Parts: sequence; C-alpha cells; structure tokens
Amino acid sequence: MHLHECILCATGPSSSTPGPGAISLHDIQTGTSLASFKQTSAAPRCTAVVQSRDGLGGFMLAAQSDKSIMNVYNYQKDQLALKIVLPEKLSAIAVDPQGEFCAGGTVQGRIFLWEVASGIMYNAWDAHYRQVNVLRFTQDGAALISGSDDSSVSVWSVSRLLDNDLQNDLPTPYCNLSDHSLPITDILCGAGSFPSCRILTSSADHTAKLWDLSSKTLLTTFHFPQPIACLVWDATERLFFAGSADGSIHQVNLFRQREDKFGRAAMEAVGGGGVNDMIRINDEDPQAAKKRLISVGQPVTTMSISLTSSLLLVGTATGHIHTYDIASHQLLRTLSTHKGMVITHLMTLLRPPDLVGHVSLTLAAGTETKEVPVRPIAPFQRMRDAKARDLHEVAMMLPPQPASKSEVFFSYSREELLRDHSFFVQTGAGGPGEAPPAGAAAQARVLELEAEVARLREQLGKAKGMNDTMWETVVKQIVHEKKDKVAANGQAEEDPEEAVRRKKRGRT
Repeated sequence: MHLHECILCATGPSSSTPGPGAISLHDIQTGTSLASFKQTSAAPRCTAVVQSRDGLGGFMLAAQSDKSIMNVYNYQKDQLALKIVLPEKLSAIAVDPQGEFCAGGTVQGRIFLWEVASGIMYNAWDAHYRQVNVLRFTQDGAALISGSDDSSVSVWSVSRLLDNDLQNDLPTPYCNLSDHSLPITDILCGAGSFPSCRILTSSADHTAKLWDLSSKTLLTTFHFPQPIACLVWDATERLFFAGSADGSIHQVNLFRQREDKFGRAAMEAVGGGGVNDMIRINDEDPQAAKKRLISVGQPVTTMSISLTSSLLLVGTATGHIHTYDIASHQLLRTLSTHKGMVITHLMTLLRPPDLVGHVSLTLAAGTETKEVPVRPIAPFQRMRDAKARDLHEVAMMLPPQPASKSEVFFSYSREELLRDHSFFVQTGAGGPGEAPPAGAAAQARVLELEAEVARLREQLGKAKGMNDTMWETVVKQIVHEKKDKVAANGQAEEDPEEAVRRKKRGRT
C-alpha cells in the first residue's frame, strides 16, 4: 500500500442551505472524492477522528448540534455504524491520540469523560461557568485542556479524573489560565509530554497567547486587528496561522532574524517576556505584515496544515476548501464540492488502509483479503455507575491471527530455512563466506572429522601414559630418599605388623 495523504472535512448546514451535512474524504492533490459519510450535522469542534493503526480500523465521532446524539462512523462502511444517546447536547468533543477516552463539554459548562471501549462514564463535573467551546488532549493524552465562554482555560490531569479514590471529590484543575477577557475560540497543544509542552490559545478579545504548562506561566501575547476564530500550528512550532471571520489569515513567525556581535545573520526566538510581553501584529512593518497576510475573502471557520508542512488548508463558512502554499502564500486550488455548507472540521491524514472502496490490509501476499477489525466502541453511559466502573469489563478486538502455525506474515520457505540454518551451524572449508558443503562433499567432511577425532584420542592416550610415568618416577624417588635418611640416623623403622604382635605377647 502506498502512503497517500488525503483531506478529511466535516460539513454542517448554513442559513442558505439547510439540511444534514456529511464527513468526506478527498484526495489532497486532485480534490477527488474518496468517501462520504452522510446524515450528520456536527457543529465546529464537535468532530473527533481516530486513525487506523496497529491492525485495527479507526472511527469518527460526530456530536449532533440539534440533539443529544453522537454518530459513530468507521472507514469500512459509508453508513452510520452506531448512534449513541448522550446525557446532554454537547458543544465540544475530543478523543485522546490513543483513541481510549472521549471528553465532551456542554453549554452549561459541564464536562463528561468516557472510556470508548467500555462506554463507562469515568467522571462528570462542572468545569466552567458558561459554555465549553473547545476541548483538547495533549499529545501524550495525559492532560485535558478546556476553553469556555467564561474566558478561562483549564488544564485537567487525566490520571486524577480516572482515580477511583477521587470519584467523590470535585476535580481540581492542574492550573487555570485566565489572562483572556472574552470567550475562548481555539486551543492548540504543542509537542512534548505533559507538562513539558506549550499551548496556544485564541480568544474573541483579538489575542492569541502562548503558555508554558511546566511553569504555568504566560510567555507571549499576540494582538491582532480582528477577533481570532481558529488557529493552526506548524508541527515544529516555528510559526502559526490565525484566522478570523472577516477572511484574513495572519502568519506569525515565532522566530526572527538578527545580527550577532560579529555581524553575522542569526535566528532568535520571538517573545517569552511574560505577561507584559505583547506583540501587536498591525504595528509591524506594513510591507512585512502584508507578506504574512492571506486574504481569503470568505469567513474562515477552520484550518489545517498538511503532513509535509508545505500546504495550508482553509475551510470557510461558504463550503469552500482553499489550499495555499505556505512558502509563497499562493492559492493552489479550491475545492467547491461542499459549496453552500459550512466547513466545521478540517484535517489531513494518510488515507486509511481500510477505507471503503479502497485498499484493505491483508496478512500476506496471495492470501484472502480480510476486513480489518474496527476498534471497539460501546454506547456511552448517561450517568455514573460505580459498579460498572469496578467491574471494568472492556471489549477488546485483537488483530487477526494466522489460521495455522505454519502461516506467517512473510513468505519464508522450508528450503530457505534449512539453507540458512546450515549456514550458521556448519563451517565451510573456505571460510564463513563460502557456501556450506552438501552431498558427497559433506560425507567427505564427516570422514575427515572422524579421523581427526581418532587422532586426538590417540594423542590423549600418549599424554596420559607420559603423565603416569612421571608420577611413578617422582613417588619412587621420594620414597628412596626417605629410606636413605632413616638409615643414616641409625634408626630402623619398625614394621607396623611386628609392633602389633609384640604388644599382644606382652599382654599374655
């Protein structure tokens, strides 16, 4: 299977085009439609995607905006796979990168946390005073970050939310980031494990703020001419784009060029001065600001950067998806398949191997094509159940196994196995690089080795005889020297048997 990048987008109804939307996949180069999953109308930040990996098929979650229902789709069927009834209508959802837990926020500021495989509600708590607008997991899934209409951003430790000993206590956040003054519109999580990572938040107060979670401090504030609706961050965290509802997208570089003390060009990081460090985008050099401004001409609702970090994809409220070259800001193509709808979710990913109508994973070449098992998804609980949590019965789908022990994931014949085995066990006459002996040559080699063993045995016998002779000679020499010494002293050594007979006669 060739790696091929594609676009996944979710659409919703607009004022001019009512009706249900869809989740669609398109070829990133040509815009050709690859698959479409219909009968869904998810609001912005109410779509979550888990990709296919580790031999298991992925899935897509879409919380409906008009009712407390969540639609579940998998890549193998273009129909609805599961419909989950929720305790409340959700205003934002997120799934951790491993696809194990799903978080949902409500209009009342409440957050739910479910386990996807079992459907168990692990926690439900009042996290904010007003509507939850966005939820994000860190890249290692160790923390959940929530942004609300109350202008605050809260960071929650997932391990504390799952702890059974803390189920009766109100969850307390790892930290609260409360420097914004208006509702939060977007949150991005940087690279690294929690808490050694940075996050970027945007608000309707015309600012985007960069935070350091390890120190719980604000690093830099970026002030824009318009309220920011969405953000997208480069994978290397060198730059980010901020889009607004008036159709303008600002590129913000997190580095700048300067001259060192030797007059050479050098790069340095931008910002990091703390609360008082504010960078006003509209106060910069007009020519430089113009180079970093993209005018779409349509309200921007969502953005994404390609896997190669060379393309910027922009979704609009009119249903268009524009593709820009990041280096030159040139518009490369426009996808107008969903014209009239609202693009509510946009991302790029490798084409799923189990995508309906396309390539499917197989165990080995020449074997029968088998459907990839889908990650297990259970209906979510509508209220917390301590008994179910204690039992914790999780349905887990294992990857397909070979039908017999002889079937393996790669082709390796018995002849090749025997040849490789003989190469390591036997030694060729010409060295390790020479082919091992076979047939008559092998028989000759066996006779040669047997003759060598006979010679070694004969030499061992001779060596043993020499050793015995040397031992007897040394013992005799020591005995004779002792006798000569006794005779020289005039003392006769009495025979032990004669001494015993003499003692017996004395007793009688």
